[in-house]
Amino acid sequence: MANFQTCEPTSLSRDAFVSQFADVYEHSPWVAEAVFDAGLEPEDNQIERLHQKMAAILLSASKEQQLDLINAHPDLAGKAAVNGELTAASTSEQAGAGIDKCSADEFARFTDFNNSYKQRFNFPFIMAVKGANRYQILESFEVRLGNDKETEFETAVNEINKIALFRLRDM
Repeated sequence: MANFQTCEPTSLSRDAFVSQFADVYEHSPWVAEAVFDAGLEPEDNQIERLHQKMAAILLSASKEQQLDLINAHPDLAGKAAVNGELTAASTSEQAGAGIDKCSADEFARFTDFNNSYKQRFNFPFIMAVKGANRYQILESFEVRLGNDKETEFETAVNEINKIALFRLRDM
């Protein structure tokens, strides 16, 4: 298991811990707060172990809290990306998938898929895009639009936990 490069989470005060890990879950410092408040152990200095604790907090959260976190995520290739309003992590993740290099036609497809998805499910499409490219993401949109709402809700929560692990590993 990998350890953190710059700090050991267990050595941080609550404020420092929350500050360090607040955006691992997009605009949702409550996950980091709950992990700290539940107590940290020496094993939590390992990325995978800390991620397990964070993921468990999300999975045990109310549907309302989970939905709020899903809705905190930006659309892929959406207005926030175009306007430069994404978090640094989201900007890096989308650029890594080549979303910033979309042609006008691809951008239009993303816009259409984002709109169709939100109209069908009432929350944004969530995908851990690290390691994927824009073509794979567009394909995932097409496939997942055929799912039912409960399946997509569970998928979104699972994808958010994948994103969190990638973000922890990038720290």
